[in-house]
Amino acid sequence: MGLFSFATLGVAEDADSGSDSNKTKAQSWIEGKALAEEYTGKEDEDPDQLAAYHKSGDTAWMITATALVLFMTLPGLALFYGGLVQSKNVLSVLMQCFTIACLASILWITVGYSLSLSEGNGWIGGTEQFFLGHLTGDSDMAGAYPESVWIIFQMTFAIITPALIVGAFVERIKFSSVMIFSGLWLLAVYFPVCNWVWGEEGWLGNANVIDFAGGIVVHATAGASALTLAAMLGPRKGFSDNLKPPHNPGMVMIGASMLWVGWFGFNAGSAGAANGDAGMAMLVTHISAATASLVWMFIEWKETGKPGLVGIVTGMVAGLATITPASGVVGPMGALIIGASAGFLCYYACSFIKGKLGVDDSLDVAAVHGVGGILGTLLLAFLGVEGVLGGQGINFEPSGEQFAVQAKGCAAAVALSVVATFVIVRITGALTNGIRVSEDDETEGLDQSSHGEKGYTL
Repeated sequence: MGLFSFATLGVAEDADSGSDSNKTKAQSWIEGKALAEEYTGKEDEDPDQLAAYHKSGDTAWMITATALVLFMTLPGLALFYGGLVQSKNVLSVLMQCFTIACLASILWITVGYSLSLSEGNGWIGGTEQFFLGHLTGDSDMAGAYPESVWIIFQMTFAIITPALIVGAFVERIKFSSVMIFSGLWLLAVYFPVCNWVWGEEGWLGNANVIDFAGGIVVHATAGASALTLAAMLGPRKGFSDNLKPPHNPGMVMIGASMLWVGWFGFNAGSAGAANGDAGMAMLVTHISAATASLVWMFIEWKETGKPGLVGIVTGMVAGLATITPASGVVGPMGALIIGASAGFLCYYACSFIKGKLGVDDSLDVAAVHGVGGILGTLLLAFLGVEGVLGGQGINFEPSGEQFAVQAKGCAAAVALSVVATFVIVRITGALTNGIRVSEDDETEGLDQSSHGEKGYTL
């Protein structure tokens, strides 16, 4: 189920059944188009007349939400990740996040938008919107706001998803490998899964999988790929016995705070309109983040004897990732439960992946985003039921049926992510003579060895 599925363009206010609630984007656009004609009294044969009836409030909100989501990556995620690494690698992390944002933008406008969101065969979108040759100033989303706004809003999701994976391979990967891997990953994983869930004929969307803002499309794919890549790449030097702590927790907190603010655009923007659904999505997003932060802090306090800044902000990110798929359906109490679950489960997932599995998922992408995104996707089957704990709600019974549907969506996305990532890493390694830097370069730090610059000159 895609963005816009519950109150798309402010028109789908009521649902008669779970299936009706789980609309594809195309169905929602049609409803919005009909409402626009009824509201304005104008037919849409004249593009000039229709353009005059764009809902200025919705347009303004979606433009703002777009800026907020981009703000999550640049500079939010870059600073969050940058503060977590050693000082000799901070610039390399900033460079990786920035470059991925540029690369994803070009891929999105050339082929990504069409492959992800245009009408296709249920598995991948068509080619008719390659290079956006169809786009004009009058192109709109069913009379609600310009299509250009929709395109760039969705672009920001394509930007942040591969940037999340950076946290799995920091301090030891070649920059050329980052570029090649990220481009191939968008083509092989993000665009197909986006089409499965949010595309006009996506097979998971048609199977009634609910993913309001990206628990599957963004977080599950990034988390599964991060774990796979980290396992293939191998751990950092000193991982088992001499790993240095984050060099700048203050930078971590600043970046995390930017993520928190930007996430309002991520989740509330996915309502597609400036309405009550956007307001509810913003509210539950905030509640989940705050709850997960405190739960994580108290667990860490109990286990280590001291509450840490890095811990509490990591819990916040876990709460945000976990509420993402459910932010359009749950109410405040549902968000409280989701946040508490995220803080608890993601905390112990970090320990399990690094301690038990021995995988150096350096900045806990799999534990925070992968586990969190899947957890939220599954919990909404029970917490998002209409009339239970408030919120927009979905009209289905809290049985295992919707849970099974949600689990199928998660499993499909994770399976593709793992297999495709394995293949992409092999291809990337062949093209770059191995994806890992030399031991000497790793010791020197990637700022100097890869980019010839220093993050700090004191």
